[in-house]
Amino acid sequence: MSTTKKDRQRQRHARQLAGAIDRFITPALMRQAHKAFRSSRRTPKPPSQRPHNRSRPPRRQVTRSPNRRWDLKPLIIVLVSLSWCSGDTLDNRFQKACDFANAARPKRRRTGVTFAGFQKALARLRMSLFQILARGIRDQFLRQLGPALLCDGFLPLGCDGSRLECPRTDELYRHLDPAGNRASAPTLWVTALVHLTTGVPWYWRVDTGTASERHHLIQMIEELPENVLLMCDAGYDGFELALALTRARRCFLIRLSSKVRLLSEDQVEMASYREGHVYYWPQEVQKKGRPPLRVRMIRIAGKTPDKDVWLLTNVLDPQRLSVPQASRFYKMRWENEGMFRTYKRTLKKVKLVSRTLRAVRREAHGSLLATQLLLASGALALHEKRSGAAAARARSDHRPEGAPPCSARKILNAFQSCLDACRRVDRTPLRERLGQSERDRRDRQGPKQKREWPRRKPHEPPKPPRILTMTADQKSLLAKHKSDSEAA
Repeated sequence: MSTTKKDRQRQRHARQLAGAIDRFITPALMRQAHKAFRSSRRTPKPPSQRPHNRSRPPRRQVTRSPNRRWDLKPLIIVLVSLSWCSGDTLDNRFQKACDFANAARPKRRRTGVTFAGFQKALARLRMSLFQILARGIRDQFLRQLGPALLCDGFLPLGCDGSRLECPRTDELYRHLDPAGNRASAPTLWVTALVHLTTGVPWYWRVDTGTASERHHLIQMIEELPENVLLMCDAGYDGFELALALTRARRCFLIRLSSKVRLLSEDQVEMASYREGHVYYWPQEVQKKGRPPLRVRMIRIAGKTPDKDVWLLTNVLDPQRLSVPQASRFYKMRWENEGMFRTYKRTLKKVKLVSRTLRAVRREAHGSLLATQLLLASGALALHEKRSGAAAARARSDHRPEGAPPCSARKILNAFQSCLDACRRVDRTPLRERLGQSERDRRDRQGPKQKREWPRRKPHEPPKPPRILTMTADQKSLLAKHKSDSEAA
């Protein structure tokens, strides 16, 4: 097979995967991202150092890209595809991602060849660019699926959080709080909104490991659509959160725990309770003279009384949200846990690999963008497959409406097959590659063990040997051995 034919095959597989990405990262979205693309500018000289030549007009300020080798679009492509690539080492995955970016853009400038240069270019990106990309992918996903994302007139979203472990570097220890004891690794906290019928991440916030997920949700209220029904577990209780969602006219369905105190005008029989209106009015709020919040409490009966589920909602009309509907909606909340399982286990992001603060934050946002693109591509493909005759069969079989859930593992396998097909063949002879396998021989300036690791017995260096003075018998025996050796 000729080299030209191999290149055409690589480009064909690259165009297929790049086409799936371009359905969400559109040219209009890239124009918005370019506005937030941080550019390096020449620092103008102060007026005292400028030449006094009035006949010559002043020079215009020149704008350059952050890195001449890395443009914005290939930087984003390599960033998201790094989370999809298979490989045992980071260099192997980075090489696959660069080969895919070059094959998808054969007439454009090629990407860089070192991972260190990629991280330097990535560190110059503003964090607002990742927010623009996340919103743009979400809006495009909502525009293409439309009513298929609704369920009983609501857009079901779930909110939950999870910790991500980071490398044990001095810089990350200074800026990131370890979760648990002080011997734990530095961590990041991710609070994510997830669409509960497809599992696609809607929006997220990334902060230090001890951040408050309820505070994150209050900050993300503006990202919630008007027809949302937000499902949360018992960790999201709190008067301020319920009040903020009600004032923003966003519907919620939050599980209650014994920590929550609710007030009722009449006597309530808990054993036979089903639903009713109550008042959320903590004592701290009463002391400040603030009014209560009128809400609705729903009891979902379990097999035993200790397995009952108590829910709180601001949808006061039972016809708008009945008890069976509330039970079915809250069962969807498990899809939020499924998204984090996809992110941590399927994409192997239990622990991040970047070793600086700027790099680890961008790695977290980039891997979440990769999860969003992965699941959105699968949901859109399944939705298109079910259109037409497939949708008619689904209605005849009385299947539930809405976008179908997809298997993240199957989508990732399909993406990885395209990425593997884009890999360039290394024609370097084996002898030359073996000749480049020399180990690093730098002079060490410190100990090999940089810090004490948790759950490991501290290392104690061996003590110096003890030197004893010979006795008289030992000295006479030594002299006899010396004389015998000289005689021989």
